[in-house]
Amino acid sequence: MHVVIAPDCYTGSLTAGQAADAIAEGWARTAPHDVLSRIPLSDGGPGFVDVLSANLRGEVRAVVTTDPLGREVPATFLLVDDEGGPTAYLESAQAAGLHLLAPEERDPTRTTTLGVGTLLLAALDAGARRVVIGLGGSGTNDAGAGLLAALGVGPVDRLGLGGLALAEVAERDVEGLDAARGRLRGTDLVVASDVDSPLLGLKGASAVFGPQKGASEEDAQRLENALGHFASIIARVRPPAKDLLTGTLIRPERQPGAGAAGGLGYALHLLGARQVSGVGAVLDAVGFGHVLATADLVVTGEGRFDWQSLQGKVVVGVAEAAARLGIPAIAIPGQSLVGRREAMAAGLSGVYAVAERPQQVADALADPVGTLAARAARVARTWSPRPA
Repeated sequence: MHVVIAPDCYTGSLTAGQAADAIAEGWARTAPHDVLSRIPLSDGGPGFVDVLSANLRGEVRAVVTTDPLGREVPATFLLVDDEGGPTAYLESAQAAGLHLLAPEERDPTRTTTLGVGTLLLAALDAGARRVVIGLGGSGTNDAGAGLLAALGVGPVDRLGLGGLALAEVAERDVEGLDAARGRLRGTDLVVASDVDSPLLGLKGASAVFGPQKGASEEDAQRLENALGHFASIIARVRPPAKDLLTGTLIRPERQPGAGAAGGLGYALHLLGARQVSGVGAVLDAVGFGHVLATADLVVTGEGRFDWQSLQGKVVVGVAEAAARLGIPAIAIPGQSLVGRREAMAAGLSGVYAVAERPQQVADALADPVGTLAARAARVARTWSPRPA
């Protein structure tokens, strides 16, 4: 039997590659006769550049940028020669990632995307005509103001101090927006993300994702107000355009994906970016359809399988790709908060969490490789028939 193992990262414990290795090791214990193909994946979040660099012919460029608190950190981007000119693949989490912060440092009221702007400038300086930026796993909630500051939209000491500081921004602080857009004219700027949240509101960046990054309920409300003020200032400097068909205003803060990565999607939209499916872009880049052509089963997974996963993350993207070819897909996540009916509707034939009870979570975090491998070994007994 040919088993394709295609997980995302298990945030905070395993990279996608480490997770694929652990699942394969456990599976092989029970079913050494199976042929295993390991395809680590990403939806634009952590691991985006690593996954693509392992599958695309290109040059990995090293960059020194800054983390969400302004400290220097190493980062990379992938530069690939395409027909239309060089394409650069960037991973915003390398500069704005939550994993770069210790638990006590997680405070989205003051973290910044300034380092993502440094990455983007490095890609432009390298001659990229197309820049694909993967969004996900961020520890920021600044509406991408830090990135805009790096591109010269306004002063760093006004835009690069985190989301809460945006409550004090004035029109003079974003006067360079048109100049920044002009610098990017001729560059195809692409956002790879599967988050469709707007910037503001009950489904926006602050309300939905702020608490995951360390914001209290009060912080989330203050951030909502600050980002709303920032969006209103932007609208005064650059009034929203009208839809040619309906005549309605196209408000960038309301666009699907504007709330991705704490509003980084909003800033990139202001610069003229277009959004594509993050997992779809990765599946295309790694030639996932060709790998599936000979597969009998697909095994995927992530750290926490929940309602956000159902919005088009790796697990669901893999399940949908397998379903199109009539191949069963199962998931081995760290935890699962999704009911059986919802999982089946997403295309999964089974979900087998490593930690099925709350008391098992600590064990899984203490030994992520061992517990994931052990779970995969047990699942293989169900799904891999023994040869006669």
